[in-house]
Amino acid sequence: MLSSLRAGWQMRSVVVLFCSPFLLLPLPLVIGTTEAACAYVIILMAVYWCTEVLPLSVTALLPTLLFPMMGIMTSRDVCMQYLKDTNMLFVGGLMVAVAVEHWNLHKRIALRVLLIVGVRPALLMLGFMGVTAFLSMWISNTATTAMMVPIVLAVLEQLNGTHDPNRAPGIPASAPAVEPPLHPQEKTGSMPSLSTLISSDHVALPVENGRVQLELEELSGEEEEEKKMMCKGLLLCVCYSASIGGIATLTGTGPNLVLIGQLGQLFPQNGDVINFASWFVFAFPTMILMLTLAWFWLQFVFIGFNLRRTWGCGVSDTEKNRAAYDTIRHEHGRLGPMRYGELSVLALFVLLVALWFTRDPRFIDGWATHAFNSKAEFVTDATAAVFVAVLLFVLPSEPPHYLCFWRSSDAGSKAVHTLPPPLLTWEVTQKKMPWNIVLLLGGGFALAKGSEESGLSRWLGDQMTPLHSIPPWAIAIILCLLIATFTECASNVATATLFLPILASMSQSIRVNPLYIMVPCTLSASFAFMLPVATPPNAIVFSSGYLKVADMAKTGIVMNIMGIICITLAINSWGRLLFDLDTFPAWANTTIAV
Repeated sequence: MLSSLRAGWQMRSVVVLFCSPFLLLPLPLVIGTTEAACAYVIILMAVYWCTEVLPLSVTALLPTLLFPMMGIMTSRDVCMQYLKDTNMLFVGGLMVAVAVEHWNLHKRIALRVLLIVGVRPALLMLGFMGVTAFLSMWISNTATTAMMVPIVLAVLEQLNGTHDPNRAPGIPASAPAVEPPLHPQEKTGSMPSLSTLISSDHVALPVENGRVQLELEELSGEEEEEKKMMCKGLLLCVCYSASIGGIATLTGTGPNLVLIGQLGQLFPQNGDVINFASWFVFAFPTMILMLTLAWFWLQFVFIGFNLRRTWGCGVSDTEKNRAAYDTIRHEHGRLGPMRYGELSVLALFVLLVALWFTRDPRFIDGWATHAFNSKAEFVTDATAAVFVAVLLFVLPSEPPHYLCFWRSSDAGSKAVHTLPPPLLTWEVTQKKMPWNIVLLLGGGFALAKGSEESGLSRWLGDQMTPLHSIPPWAIAIILCLLIATFTECASNVATATLFLPILASMSQSIRVNPLYIMVPCTLSASFAFMLPVATPPNAIVFSSGYLKVADMAKTGIVMNIMGIICITLAINSWGRLLFDLDTFPAWANTTIAV
């Protein structure tokens, strides 16, 4: 009986994959309009994205097949939607992130911050959360979590008193060195095993049957429970911070890119109302507020506000604290001094951020206006991202020798002159770049364009006119709750792709600034804290074996509520002033897509 149920569960993907198109066929066949045909494609893709019976990027390609077949758009017009300015912004930004990860610059930053904050429980949690959130602003939240989890477990090994006195702190246990891959910032159908993720060339911990083996000392029941709660709290703070940190920058997480792309697609006359600088000014304070509340909440649940335990006042186990600190210091020492390549990548990273902030800062003319004869619209954030990404393939990874950038090496009795490799090679980029997100973003743009061409956007706008009687703030809160719940079981990128065009159409029909609805819902799509399958970071820490689903669900539901509160506060205070949300802009008074 059990085997039959298991076989039936495994067949669910086949049933959904083949039955869904036929069950939805009455929609285009009976109604017979282009609006119904477009709705058929959108609903089918929504089902496939939610159930993940096909890879997300493969589902995103369906408009290239179905739109021409149903007479909605020509194949040429559909394919043109798959590589827009937003995609190039993503590609350029992620190439810089790949270089940062390739040169271990992110790990150096993480360990340096932890050395500064120390290992007292409350400050240690704050240090892990701060550095994880900062790194997640620039690189994949999955890669950030995969890097931070081994550091957390190594520190816990020392705090729990399981370190070997005959082994220097931080020396890895015997395990194969496997480089954790850079995963896309969206939920995927399968996750790498924890044994692969935590076995790196810097920290490797004993793993047995996919569970991290950190044996606690012989402690009393109360002390052992405190140690377990500390383990849970530090692991959860990492995965939650990875999701929170990504909202602060346009390239930090997928839904932000969907928002900026859909704004350009739906409202082409918006005048670049959201760029890297304006988004950062709005989202960074929101991230800091959410991170602070999350720190207080996790500290309350897993550590408590006992000063002796959390802040180290009067703590007697200084030897364990010192051992944990030595572990972090040893790992930092193993990185050695900063190499020429690391310094070059750091300089290019700072250059990219500076170009993004100064391109169009709004309160003064940016460099794009002065450099291109008052035609700043010719240059976007993607231009700066691609420029710096190209430099990564041009600049050498070693100090130049002579004027020709050559270096000499002895091969037998001869001096061989070779060019030093660049900071980033195409082989490394190809291996670590999440190319599937490019297709996923393009699929969203294709759906938006198809809805505009079919007239589905106008029809939906007409249906939402009665919502005009509901206060906009109430609509925003309800939609944020809906999306925060929906994204717990679906890709955050797919969630934003499906909802944002509909919300834009609704905003136009009730004469509310589209940003007042679309921005909060974009942030909500990144706040998935309740389930292990909600995000790859959640899955990574859940695989450690310390956490139960109930632990994550009870903690995560409060995190979701706090997230909605922070978003509501942000959009109704500094967001209202920054984006002028009290007025219905002229650029929104146009026909839009869904």
